[in-house]
This record gives sequence, structure tokens and C-alpha cells, in this order.
Amino acid sequence: MMMSLLGLMMFLIGNMIFVSKHKHLLIVLMSLEFIVLSIFFFLMLYLMMIEYNMYMLMVFLVFSVCEGALGLSILVSMIRTHGNDYFQSFNLI
Repeated sequence: MMMSLLGLMMFLIGNMIFVSKHKHLLIVLMSLEFIVLSIFFFLMLYLMMIEYNMYMLMVFLVFSVCEGALGLSILVSMIRTHGNDYFQSFNLI
């Protein structure tokens, strides 16, 4: 019970950071990775509870690593073209 409460708190804190801190792209990407980590934690607890094999955790971990690498490559590309990672310095439209 305490572990699921800890996972819920992680998820809520990650969402609060994602909503409130949107000045830098790096902070947004880190909050998204924190949310993915909390979802991984929930999935691990659920699969341990139903005594299922952990193959799905490995698939989820692979996709989350690919998502993180894609986010970092976009961040590096934006810093090279615009000089910083502020959302206000480039037009998204």
C-alpha cells in the first residue's frame, strides 16, 4: 500500500512540474522522464502483484529510453539553431 502511494506521489509531482515549469525545454523533458519513471514503478508493482513475468517491463523500458534519446536530440538541435532552450526564443507555429 505504501509503495503505490509513493508511486502516486511521484506521478503527481511530475505532473505539477510539467504544468508549472515550462520556461526551459530541459526541465519539461526531465519532468516527462520523471512521469515515465513513476509509470514504470506502477507497472512493476502491478506485475509483481499479479505474479506475471517482467517481459513487459523490459519493453516499456526500451520505449522510454528511445523517448528520452529523441527528446535529448531535439534539445541539442534546438540549442544549436537558436542558442538556448527557452520556449520564448523560437516560434512553434
